[in-house]
Amino acid sequence: MSFARFMELALYAPGLGYYERRREIGRGGDFFTSVSVGPLFGELLAFQFAQWMDADCPAGVVRYVEAGPHDGALAADILAWTRRRRPDLFARLEYWLLDASPARRAWQEEMLRAVLPKVRWAPGIESPGLCHVNGVIFANEFLDALPVHPLRWSAARRQWEEGCVALEGDAFAWEWRRPAAALTEHRPPVPVELAGVLPDGFMVEICPAAAAWWRMAASRLSRGKLVTMDYGLADGAWFAPERAQGTLRAFSRHHAGADVLSRPGEQDLTAHVNFSALMEAGCAAGLRTEGLARQGKFLTEILGRTRLAEDVLDPWDERKTRQFQTLAHPEHLGHKFQVLAQSR
Repeated sequence: MSFARFMELALYAPGLGYYERRREIGRGGDFFTSVSVGPLFGELLAFQFAQWMDADCPAGVVRYVEAGPHDGALAADILAWTRRRRPDLFARLEYWLLDASPARRAWQEEMLRAVLPKVRWAPGIESPGLCHVNGVIFANEFLDALPVHPLRWSAARRQWEEGCVALEGDAFAWEWRRPAAALTEHRPPVPVELAGVLPDGFMVEICPAAAAWWRMAASRLSRGKLVTMDYGLADGAWFAPERAQGTLRAFSRHHAGADVLSRPGEQDLTAHVNFSALMEAGCAAGLRTEGLARQGKFLTEILGRTRLAEDVLDPWDERKTRQFQTLAHPEHLGHKFQVLAQSR
């Protein structure tokens, strides 16, 4: 089978996939997320979303549409801040969670019990109830977990080979073959000056599913913002010498590993997002790119604006200082993650 299908099953197979079982996120789990750092991340996003809505959607129903909400913790933080600090906006807000998993929906209902009247669910962005969104469609560490197709460069043939998964005895193994015809338009163009010197076996990943999701989300946005927060690269950065083995990794107990075929369902699988492909998909759907920035810069600018408004955040204390340092410092999450925002 294609590796993309293997990855989809390993992460999302009902009852068996990695994300189908509730796991601790943070120090005691397999990885940290911005949400696991504490509520400050959600509070800063809620403040930014409110400012955007004041400018873009000052009246009528507003929708926040979150893809990949996991256990609902980010939704809880955003809704709690909005209810407390912006009751006028909260009164006209619908918060949509995009998740097809009954198991995860149960976790989310538990997390969001206090604000359930404000919450709606849909299995995906293509759902009929989301035809015309005035508000914010956003994803935090969602697109990096969509299935990817690993490609390996054949220097002799000057063409890409697709990595597929075969069974050898009792173990999964790589099998390389000509890429499926459907992937032709997604294959990364090799600059002319690199074609003759790109090392044999150089690897990249492509994710048609991410571009397709972004394209669909853009088509559903009538007015407002489309945003993702994730780790990824723009076009030219894929061919850096230090990425000769690509960006596909398995994560377990805070350690990244290259053996992505072992222990399916027991380790997280992830690959860098292609921000250039997302921007192109959004622009083709009529969106305007507001910017692509490191998370540290994005959050620092939001924090600066909170200082110009009254009663925006709870009194600043040492706990908030530690949270912000983790979210924004270049040696923590501030450089690793980027934020892409497009608008209509």
